[in-house]
Amino acid sequence: MLAVEHLFLWFLFYSFLGWVYESILVSVQERRFVNRGFLNGPLCPIYGTGAVLASLLLGGLSGHPVLLFLVSALGASVLEYATSWAMERLFHARWWDYTDFRFNLNGRICLLGAVVFGLGGVVIVRVIQPQVEYWTGLMPLPVVHWLSIVCLLLLIIDLTVTVAGIAHFDDSLAAFTDIVQGYAAKAGEHWQWGRDALRGRIHDWAESSQEVLSGLRDVAALMLNEQQRRMIESFPHLKSVNYDRVLETIRELLRRD
Repeated sequence: MLAVEHLFLWFLFYSFLGWVYESILVSVQERRFVNRGFLNGPLCPIYGTGAVLASLLLGGLSGHPVLLFLVSALGASVLEYATSWAMERLFHARWWDYTDFRFNLNGRICLLGAVVFGLGGVVIVRVIQPQVEYWTGLMPLPVVHWLSIVCLLLLIIDLTVTVAGIAHFDDSLAAFTDIVQGYAAKAGEHWQWGRDALRGRIHDWAESSQEVLSGLRDVAALMLNEQQRRMIESFPHLKSVNYDRVLETIRELLRRD
């Protein structure tokens, strides 16, 4: 039982490091703070999963850094591809897209990412994990036990709230689409979706644009729950399988808030 609890604490630690890395990276790219992560809490579980698996399976390669790099890069890429595929099937959305990167595979993984993860695997196995094992080994058993229980309960609650909130993302986008197109039809117009189309509309609206934009944002707030709006904010490249142009319009609206 103690070994399982240690693995869980390692998972939380690396998930937190992954969240810090992702939040800093995306915040710099977006020039604003982005609370990155699928969950509400400061965790990116894919990093925790990958790091723990690397620590358990690749420890024997610590003396062979080149081989460790290659296996880490390959393993992390497989995990990232599988996670992207599974999340798209479950939620009809893609959380990241490497289509604009050279040497990508279906936009789910790319060579640059594999290199970064390969280097990360070397650092984790050879440098970080020995320290993590040392310090968790010093923790009193009651602390390990209760910390694991509390964190597990919080993680379950967070995961439940997140999945429940994002489960009907497509339905929310469809409802937003119907309302906006209904308003446009009453005005004798044909609404076009997409960031550039919205910017063109704003230019045409001139002085009335702020009032119209406010109304559109109110509709988005009504149709999208807090979890769905957070996903759009946290993942600038989030794409919807069925309503991608609608999602692009909503993202532009939220940025103008």
